[in-house]
Amino acid sequence: MTHDKSLKERLFHAASFELLALAICAPLFSWLLGISLGHMGALTLMISLIAMLWNMLFNTLFDRLQRRVGFVRTLPVRIGHAVLFELGLICAVVPLAAWWLGVSLWEALLLDLGILLFFLPYTVVFNWLYDTLRARWMSRRPLTVSA
Repeated sequence: MTHDKSLKERLFHAASFELLALAICAPLFSWLLGISLGHMGALTLMISLIAMLWNMLFNTLFDRLQRRVGFVRTLPVRIGHAVLFELGLICAVVPLAAWWLGVSLWEALLLDLGILLFFLPYTVVFNWLYDTLRARWMSRRPLTVSA
């Protein structure tokens, strides 16, 4: 299966990932933390925008690495993909969350680690389903011959 994706598809992939996550996370974290939905919604939107840009960059680099090395996206590879993605995201999100919520970096990191418990399986499942549905869709498209 090819993992060459256009910029348009990468935008679609990242936006669908983030919109679904936003729809789940903003109300859930608002309720769990006792923070207004508006305040939590704004934070999750900022995090989502950062995550979307990171998603596009990280997945582009991951696809290039796969083409160069030639590995198969097995479950361990998908788990490694999710872990590396989330570690990079933590570096960008923790300072923002600490500032926005008025807490220490340590408290923001602990909160982010709690959020990570949601996002690790979410990332693995979302990308696995996306790749599966994409492969089905791509196999049904007529092949075009270049002139």
